[in-house]
Amino acid sequence: MAGAVAPLAGMVGLVAGWWAAVELLDVAPYVVPAPPAVAAAIRDQPGYLLHHAGVTLATAMAGYALAIATALALGIVLAMSRRLAQAVTPTLLILSTIPKPALVPVLIIALGFGTGPKIVLVWLMCFLPIALATTAGLTTTPTELVELARSLTASRWRTFATIRLPAALPHLFNGLRIALPLALIGAVVSELFGGLAGLGVVIQNAGTRADLAFAAITLLAAMSTALFGLLTLTCRAAAPWVRDTTA
Repeated sequence: MAGAVAPLAGMVGLVAGWWAAVELLDVAPYVVPAPPAVAAAIRDQPGYLLHHAGVTLATAMAGYALAIATALALGIVLAMSRRLAQAVTPTLLILSTIPKPALVPVLIIALGFGTGPKIVLVWLMCFLPIALATTAGLTTTPTELVELARSLTASRWRTFATIRLPAALPHLFNGLRIALPLALIGAVVSELFGGLAGLGVVIQNAGTRADLAFAAITLLAAMSTALFGLLTLTCRAAAPWVRDTTA
C-alpha cells in the first residue's frame, strides 16, 4: 500500500501542473483542454471510448506477445552460439535505429488495411528491445557460476536452464518493461494510418474536440500504467529473488 503512494502523488502532481498551466497561460480549450473537460468527455462517452480502447489494447497485446515469443527464441539461439551472436548483434543494433512508424505505408501496401500491419508494427517496435535485452542477459552470466556448473558435470542445457536463464531475468524484465509502452504507441500510430477503430482513430477524428482527443490519450496512459504495474507484479512473482540480488 505504501509503495503506491509515491506513484499516485506523482500522477496527482502531473494533473495539477497541467491544470495550472492551462489556467495561468490561458490556453484555448480547443488547443489544450483542462482536466475537468477531459473527465467530462470520458464521462459523456464511456462506451465509445472503451470500445476503441479495447481495439487498441488487443492489437498491442497481440504484437507484444508475438515479439516476446520471437525475441526469446532469437536470444536463446544467439546465447548458444557466441560466434553467431557476434555476427548478428551489430545488425540488430543497426535495425534498432530505423524509425518504425515510417514503415507503416509499406506494411499497408503489403498486408492491407486489416489488423495485420498493425500487429506487425507493434512487433517491430517491441522485438528489438526484448531481443537485445535477452541476448545481453544470456551472454553476461557470471563466469564463476558457469564454471561451478561445469565442475558439477552439468549438461549444456541444464546449465542454461539453472544458471544462464535465471541470471538473465533482470535483463529480460527490463526489456519487457521498455517494450510494453512501445506496444501501445505502435498500435495507436498504426491506427492513425487508415485504421477503422482504436484510440488512434478517436484522436484522428476528434477534429476541434481536443477534450475527446485528450480523453483518448488519458485512457492510453491509464492502460499503459496499469499494464506496467501488472507486468512488474508478474516479474516479481516469477523471480522474487531478483529484488534481493540486484542493487
